[in-house]
Amino acid sequence: MRRSVVPALLAALVALPTALVAQVADTSAFRRLDLPTPNAYRSAGGQPGPGYWQNRASYTIEATLDTARNEVRGTERILYENHSPDALDFLWLQVEQNLFAPGSINQITSPPPLLFGGTIFNMANRDFAGGLTIDRLLVGGREVPQYLWDTMLRLDLPAPLGTGESVTLDMAFHFTIPVNGAGRMGRDNPLYELGQWYPRVAVYDDVHGWNTMPYIGTGEFYLEYGDYDVRLTVPAGFIVASTGTLENPAEVLTAAQRERLTRARGTTPVAIITADEAGDAARTRPSTTGFLTWHFRADNVRDVAWGAAPVLRWDAVSWNGILIQTYYRPTARLWAAEGIRMAEHAIRFFSEHWATYPYPQASTIEGPIEGMEYPMMTFVPAETTRENLYWVLMHEFGHEWYPMLVGSDERRYPWMDEGFNVFIDLYAFADYFKGTPPADTVFTTILNAYFAHATPGQEQPLIDAPSEVRDLYFTAYQKPALMMKLLREEVLGPEAFDRAFREYTRRWSFRHPQPADFFRTMDNLTGRNLDWYWREWVYSTARLDQAIDSVATVVPPAAPRAGAAPAAAPSYRRADGTQPVNGDVRIVLANRREMVMPAELKLFYDDGTSEVRKLPVEVWFLGSRYATTVSTGTKRLVGLEIDPRHVMPDVDRRNNRWGRIP
Repeated sequence: MRRSVVPALLAALVALPTALVAQVADTSAFRRLDLPTPNAYRSAGGQPGPGYWQNRASYTIEATLDTARNEVRGTERILYENHSPDALDFLWLQVEQNLFAPGSINQITSPPPLLFGGTIFNMANRDFAGGLTIDRLLVGGREVPQYLWDTMLRLDLPAPLGTGESVTLDMAFHFTIPVNGAGRMGRDNPLYELGQWYPRVAVYDDVHGWNTMPYIGTGEFYLEYGDYDVRLTVPAGFIVASTGTLENPAEVLTAAQRERLTRARGTTPVAIITADEAGDAARTRPSTTGFLTWHFRADNVRDVAWGAAPVLRWDAVSWNGILIQTYYRPTARLWAAEGIRMAEHAIRFFSEHWATYPYPQASTIEGPIEGMEYPMMTFVPAETTRENLYWVLMHEFGHEWYPMLVGSDERRYPWMDEGFNVFIDLYAFADYFKGTPPADTVFTTILNAYFAHATPGQEQPLIDAPSEVRDLYFTAYQKPALMMKLLREEVLGPEAFDRAFREYTRRWSFRHPQPADFFRTMDNLTGRNLDWYWREWVYSTARLDQAIDSVATVVPPAAPRAGAAPAAAPSYRRADGTQPVNGDVRIVLANRREMVMPAELKLFYDDGTSEVRKLPVEVWFLGSRYATTVSTGTKRLVGLEIDPRHVMPDVDRRNNRWGRIP
């Protein structure tokens, strides 16, 4: 009787030291991605959980623009509602004008400029001494202890604010308007663009508690939703564009302007202020002396911004009940020719493809700011080409969806607003310029950016905070757009992707999603485990190098001689690459770097025909080499190319071809 070796082998394995066994780690590209544990607030399926909560802040603001002193003075009342399960002993306010205060982190560190295709978006502020002065601050009618740290102000409450309770903050403030406010607000006298201009309550959420990352310049905003009632007092000769709906048109507009706005509720653009009228206060203003107060209301928004100037043209049109408006100086030639049509196309395209625009109006104003977004209000420069104007105007309006509608945390995850926005921008741009070279090449820009910016040793993961990123335009804008485009076109397919991304947008509208909420929504709606994709694109700087490793023809066995033993299984010999023999061809592909992606293989035959075979990412389940046998029939295989459309970020294309490629 033969003795079994199994018991002895098992005993030996059991006897192995625990430390040796524990050293075996999962190094598969498809290993599980560690994400926060689902809970009552955020579910395993990616949607808000049954216990999801969100605090709310509503604002009543009165402000005056002093053009002689380039100063804003205002009063503000904030109604803050605590819907969290926690009693809050203190509140944090964002006082972002302190970005310009002497000794601020911004002035000491001088963040690197954001470079947009040669245009510098300068976030450093060394030549302007400003900052916010709070003249009065009461909580529930009482003075409270305060602690100021850079652009964050803590207020210690007289009593804990319990679940379901609210508190009122009253304050007065003023500040001097900088010429360049970190590239996001400022002035070009006599035009003013005002953002980050009033104290705002920081977000308290279920992930970080109070979000107190200071405003340094590179990271943008993370804000609660609420209702706004805003009165802006400006010189009588000024026109104002703002977040919200104008509540007192009879007081600040002429009868002719009100009649034109009524006509602009149709689908034909209407000039509310014509080229001949712009700057002529006698024809465009109900009063030419003193001041006028413009009253705006906005519901369920996360911020308010505004612009004002005495010399503005004003066009308007409507789509789907939404009033779309462009304000621009007479010198902005491209705006006069096409701005309103571009604005209407952007709002319509994004509404039709991702989610309907949720607000009653969308306005954009031309000025010195190179591009910035706020709810219902964007700042866009004059630009010098149609393509540039449409891109910036459309990009800033795209932010009305990400992050104004889907309120992600821009201080930590700019790829979830800038990257998602650039992704949807590509399709809007291609649609607007359809049939022209710019439309034909727009999708290659993000791939070209990858090869120009993904430098080994310099590239940083998308998950890094923006204030720590050296090449923010690539990390926050271009690479995540490429990630989303490849996920849609090459991994999931448009039908599966679009359904999932629309559902993500719906689920998290007016809420605060985290990266895991996005990942889980996309995984669950498409039925795919995309841990591998999120790891390599978001959490690492993995690179792709797909290669053709070898090509060999299958040699059929010779006929056996009479009485001889049966022939062995077919063997393989390497073809010479130019004269392969007829028969099946064995192809070995290699994945030579850390990133895995689906593969596309194009086969070229001796009769001039070709075919494409698509291989799912699962071909790399068992390692970095994949072998497949292709039946060529009566044809001869003369060439192969992997990634024949050149859509993948393959870092070494020299190994992507074999044989003769036409």
